[in-house]
Amino acid sequence: MHYNTIFYQLQTFFPRHHFEKIVRAHKGDRYTKNFSCWQQFLTMLYAQASEKDSIRDIIICLNIHKKKWYHLGLKNLTRSNLSYANSKRPYQIYEEFFYVFLEKCKTIIPKHKFKFKNPLYALDSTTVDLCLSLFEWAKFRQRKGGLKIHTLLELGGNIPSFIVITEAKTHDVKAVQNIQFPISSDSIIVMDRGYIDFKWLKNLDNSGVFWISRAKSNLTYSLIGQLKFKKNTGVLNDNIILLTGVKSAKNYSDKIRLIEYYDKETETKYLFLTNNFKLSAYTISQIYKARWQVELFFKWIKQNLKIKTFLGISRNAVLSQIWIAMIYYLLLIYIKHQTKYNHSLLDLNRIIKESLFMQLNLIDLLSIDKKDITPLKNFEQLELPWDL
Repeated sequence: MHYNTIFYQLQTFFPRHHFEKIVRAHKGDRYTKNFSCWQQFLTMLYAQASEKDSIRDIIICLNIHKKKWYHLGLKNLTRSNLSYANSKRPYQIYEEFFYVFLEKCKTIIPKHKFKFKNPLYALDSTTVDLCLSLFEWAKFRQRKGGLKIHTLLELGGNIPSFIVITEAKTHDVKAVQNIQFPISSDSIIVMDRGYIDFKWLKNLDNSGVFWISRAKSNLTYSLIGQLKFKKNTGVLNDNIILLTGVKSAKNYSDKIRLIEYYDKETETKYLFLTNNFKLSAYTISQIYKARWQVELFFKWIKQNLKIKTFLGISRNAVLSQIWIAMIYYLLLIYIKHQTKYNHSLLDLNRIIKESLFMQLNLIDLLSIDKKDITPLKNFEQLELPWDL
């Protein structure tokens, strides 16, 4: 039976009509005769999936499979076309398409493993270093450039529900304090101390959103009550407090819960702040422990996506590449859960990388058991189709 290429099957997961609608809104294909936004998107998606480091590599490797371009809609692919498109086509096209595809992914991802039903998110940021001599627009320090990716990660499915990309020098809380997150009023956001700003936390509280964070060492407060907690769970105290700092008390006058917890594994004592008085103190501590998933997310995308080396030096080219990288991450998540792939996301990424232009059904490809793949022990096992 004949099948189209794996790469062709991957692009069918995307809602093409939504993409074209976004392109028309931004006039992305205006005055374009040869190389459309869709072709740019597929080419950059190929660069992500195959982990290509340069435009020259992309063009050479795609030209090897030129006879299979027809069904993909690729044509007129040159270094100058791709470079110009990355530099000039609005990156907002791919930013908006990320959120369109995100809605499709949300329908199939699993929920978190806690017993409560509230949506659970982790908020954090990671810095992408850039060479200041090339990326002059991204000045961070005197001799260093960079961008910061602020991410609201939905725990359970581990998908980024909201992303803000700023200059690296932007403080964490300043990047998000004026943003209305697209989440329900009963959601829980867990974050580190970098996002502690009581005026912003009060706005979350007024919106019905629960927040959990570690307390800063200079926190000043008065104790107004205590809550019961289970012993032998690591919880040392569960207190109700009021802030007494001049500025903090003005910005957050309501009561806050302060939990003291001792982690035996790390032999570390933690102080957690939250506006949630319903969940147990132990559950609060475990929610904060689950925040580590966002750190693993950052580690994964930096190691497996092309967001540390860039194909262009303009701000638009860099942001376009980052947003397309995040779309590819969503695609991997979608395929993993839609096909019920049992192995890791890393295995899935590697399989797709090596099979983009194979003419095989995607489901059959993902059904291959890793145990059935035997590595070559020596060159005698390799049968060549011609005589030397």
